[in-house]
Amino acid sequence: MTRARLSARAMLGLVAALVLSACASGAELGDERGELGDFFLSHAIVVADEASPIPGSRAATAEQWEEALTTEMRRRFDRYDGDTLYHLGVKVHGYMLAPPGIPLVLSPKSVLGITVDIWDDAAGERLNSRPHQIIVSEAFSAETVVGSGNTQSAEVQMQNLSENVVAAIERWLAANSDWFPPKGAGAPDTAQTGETLVVSGTTDPT
Repeated sequence: MTRARLSARAMLGLVAALVLSACASGAELGDERGELGDFFLSHAIVVADEASPIPGSRAATAEQWEEALTTEMRRRFDRYDGDTLYHLGVKVHGYMLAPPGIPLVLSPKSVLGITVDIWDDAAGERLNSRPHQIIVSEAFSAETVVGSGNTQSAEVQMQNLSENVVAAIERWLAANSDWFPPKGAGAPDTAQTGETLVVSGTTDPT
């Protein structure tokens, strides 16, 4: 699949998500997912230099998205302290940061669309056969019921979307538990622990 086709599909999904109900909030971490076994996040790579805003969206820079998503990946995944190293690569395809509107009438939802890949460090290969697409909208709350554009800054909207999409990444990993050996089965690699990279142009950690 070409990059252009993937981006077009992602954008169509974003538009469709604008009319769907809000998703659950990812603000609370909850319990660690046992399905991740011996997981340890080494590289967290975010690319947003080709992210496309839906017309009418508030503006956001690639650097803002990269920082928000990288910080949230670290917040959620650094609590996993296994010995088997993995890398996550996230590419931001499109977004809508809801602008101010007429409450309950013209109040679009904030939406974020990404693709994500996971690599096994020891094997040096990607575990998923193709980039996994995730589209999330903002969580329902007292602030979003009248439109988050009326009650939240763009930075708060980005934080909420980052929380929701990274929580969705965690659920995706848990649904593929065969990628992860039981906790304690791996060997520690002190040369590559806790490293965070933010780069532009590629999601390949190699």
